[in-house]
Formats: sequence, C-alpha cells, structure tokens
Amino acid sequence: MKVLIADQINEKGIDELKDVAEVVVNTSITKEELLNVIKDFDAIIIRSRTKLTADVIAAADKLKIIARAGVGVDNVDVPAATERGIMVVNAPESTSVTVAEHTIGIILSLARKIAIADKSVKDAKWEKKKFMGLELNGKTLGVIGMGRIGSQVVTRLKAFGMDTIVYDPYITEEVASKLGVTVVDLETLLKNADVMTIHVPLTPETKHLIAKPQFELMKENAFIVNCARGGIIKEEDLYEALKTGQLRGAGLDVYETEPPENSPLFELDNVVLTPHIAASTAEAQRDAAIIVANEVKKVLKGESPKNVLNMPVLDPETFQVIKPYFKLTEKLGKFMIQTAKGNISEINITYCGELAEFQKKDILTRMIIKEVLNPILTEPVNMVNAAAVAENRGIVITEAKRCEAKGYKNLIKVDVKSDGSQMSIEGIFVGEPKIVMINGYTVDVETEGTMLIVTYRDIPGIIGSIGTKLGEHGINIAKMQVGRKELGGEAVMVLRVDQNVPANVIEELKKLENVYDAVAVDL
Repeated sequence: MKVLIADQINEKGIDELKDVAEVVVNTSITKEELLNVIKDFDAIIIRSRTKLTADVIAAADKLKIIARAGVGVDNVDVPAATERGIMVVNAPESTSVTVAEHTIGIILSLARKIAIADKSVKDAKWEKKKFMGLELNGKTLGVIGMGRIGSQVVTRLKAFGMDTIVYDPYITEEVASKLGVTVVDLETLLKNADVMTIHVPLTPETKHLIAKPQFELMKENAFIVNCARGGIIKEEDLYEALKTGQLRGAGLDVYETEPPENSPLFELDNVVLTPHIAASTAEAQRDAAIIVANEVKKVLKGESPKNVLNMPVLDPETFQVIKPYFKLTEKLGKFMIQTAKGNISEINITYCGELAEFQKKDILTRMIIKEVLNPILTEPVNMVNAAAVAENRGIVITEAKRCEAKGYKNLIKVDVKSDGSQMSIEGIFVGEPKIVMINGYTVDVETEGTMLIVTYRDIPGIIGSIGTKLGEHGINIAKMQVGRKELGGEAVMVLRVDQNVPANVIEELKKLENVYDAVAVDL
C-alpha cells in the first residue's frame, strides 16, 4: 500500500501511517507530476494547496481514499471521486475548539477594546478614558447555530457568567436543556442578545442572513462576531450600522471577498478584523493530521472511516447495482429540504419494486438524510453519521418497503413531516432521475434547474394569473406540468423556469386568489 502526502501536515500524522503503508511525502508536487504518479497510490492526503480535479481523479487507478487534513473540500471534485468509488474524508472535529477560542478572543477584544488600545500604546499614546470597556458577566450571549463550534463557545462563555439564548431550528429541547441554553427564534435573539456569534454554513438560505433589517432589531450596545463563513453578514449594511452607532462593535474572521481589499470597515475602530485564521493553531493542524491519518489506516485495513463525505465502503458489485440511484436520492433530498417548513420531525423513506428487496439500501437512506440536513447544520453530515445526527436532532427516521412500484421497475418515496408542513415526493430512475408524484398528484418532472411548485384551486384563469405574475417579474416559463385529482379541486403545478424566483415573487404568488401555496426549488 502507498500513501502520498501532497501538502504539509503535522509529522504525527505521517508517523501514524508508517506501520500500514509506504509513505511518500512530496509537498511541492505539481498537477502535471500528480497526473503521472497518482495511479501508483492507494491514498492521498492533502490540505488546501493541492487540487484534486476530475482529470487527476480519473488517472487514479488504485486510489481508495482522498483525505483532507481540515474541514473544507472545495479543492476536491467530490462528485468525480464518488463516480469512481473513491471515498473523500475530512477532519471536521479538529478545529472546533480552535475556532471557538478565536471567537471568544474576538469577543473579549471588542468588549475591552484590546485591539485599538494596543495600537494606541504602540503609537506612544496613553488614552485610558477612551478605552472604557464592558464586562461580559451578566450579559446575554446569542448563538446563531449550535453545532460543534457553537456548543464549544457556549460552554466556555458560561464561565464568564453569561446567559445564553440560541437560534437553531434543528436543535432539540433535550439537547438545549443539557447545554443550559434557551432556544428562541432569530428575531428574539437579535432583540435580546448583547453579544451575538454566528456558527452556520453559508447556503442560499443563510446568505446575508444578517443585513439592515436585522441590525435595526439589535441593541445599540450589541456586538456581533462572524468566524463561520463570509457572506452571512452583509458587509455594507454592517458598515452603516457600525458607523452610525446602531451597533457597538463587530468582529470578522471571514469576508464576502477574501482578502477584503479596500473595505470601508478598515476605517472603523469599533471592528476587529482577522485574516481567516480562526482554525489556524498548531493543535488544530496536529489533530487534523492525526484524524485523517487514522481514517486512511481504517480504509487500507478494509474498515469504515468515520468522516466520509460521499459514501462508505462498498464492494464493487454492490456499488454498480446501487450507483444509478445516488443521483435520484440526492435530488429527492435537495427537493425536500427546500420545501419543508419549520422544524423537521420525521423523514419516512419507502422503497418499491426491486429496491424493496435490496439488502444494502441503507446507503440510499443515509444519502437522503445527508442531503436534507447538510444545508441547515454547521456540523458536517455524511454517509456514516447521517442517522446519528438526525437522532441527536430529534428527527425520527423510518425505512419501509413495498412491492407495488406503480408500473416502474423501482420507485423511492420520501415523506417529510415538519411543524409547518407535510411533503411527499416519489421518484424514479430511468436513464435520469425523475419526480413522478408530489403530495399525491401525478407529475413527470425532470430534476434539473429551478422549479416552482404551486398549489391552487383548479378553476379557469388561475394558471393564467400565475403566468402573468411571473411575466411581470421577467421570469420565463420553460416547461409546465399540472397534476389534479378532480375538476375544481386542489391541484399542483410544477413550472420549470429560466430564472431564480425571488422571495418577494413567491409571496406575491401566495397572495393571488385561489393560490394556496408556492415554493421555489433549485436542483
């Protein structure tokens, strides 16, 4: 067995591998060199420098695992690796404490004006009155996102005597009780927190989650910190809030554009800025190296690793049988998370036709759960931990089978229950994934592009009014499917559109007479 270390990692990680494989360290390897030698390796460990593109992966004849000694895998073509049956793993837990500590460091710097006081003294000034600070004791901490890092922040700031409120639609009351926090909605958190810290992923839903309307809700003496992802805070609105005194202070380790050249935030003294270093400690790098080295060892020994981002180990025969359904389950999961409203309480998956008797369909269930939960959680949800994460969040997962597949060779049905809705979808794979039923209404929908699903009363003129409303906003309809059970009753319309449908357009559609609901889905 051979392992290639293509980027610099801690020596302890390299030492872990030496008893199971021949380890080759080449931390300056070029893409051209990698293309020539990757065929000889069973595993490769990288950080952020090396890019494992589709062409490199295609040349990897023996490769079993790609290990990223860190969290993000933007430099790995994960779909290409999945297509080749190559596992991709990372080390998500390696940075939890490190990022939490950096977050707290920024909070303390803001509360006690440490950064600008330091600069003042170095400029040979003595401006004690200018740097009057605040105690954290007795203040309210507001945490947006209670994954691994958010939980670590809460644990540590309790020692400062802070009360904690959290916004996380997917935390259970049981987990919140154990952590000693109070779960609230976002608006309540913004209105009541003295210090706010963000620990959510950057998704279409969290893009500019904090902007002018949210700043207007905050206390004038409040601080906000973002060590998660740039783009969650709208920086131009943050600048205005800080400059006008609407907000007392802010701390950023991440930015909408990195590096943030010529940012107006540079001119302010009530903001602390660091260069995306929250995860940069010797301990985190050491832990990341050890974690991924142990993941590689497991795979080389034929065992299942913990932090698989795409799929667990499958024998070649099983992989070929189940491979066509990966894309279908991915699409079904993405559809469901974009249509579910409020906290998800149940995910029920039913396999029909030949799939009903397939013994290893659990991998498909895990893939659906992963696609549903990943966009809304900071902690990575993968094929191995999907069921456990769902359980920890109080989400009930059921798996069933039935022989009737409604004339199809195989069919997968997914039902999601939440406190705001219940959605049912059925899909098939015949050369490509298709949706054939939505909430009991028969359709025939390709799973690509942007879809608009509208529920309405089936009477003359409604379809026209919906089309007119979209036309008013320059949204072109590419394809339309209508499903109904009876004339004049409730019906569902699925529109393939050429543009994204903004939230304000969705709200206008909902206000149309005899339109019951509308939701946009981007697949």
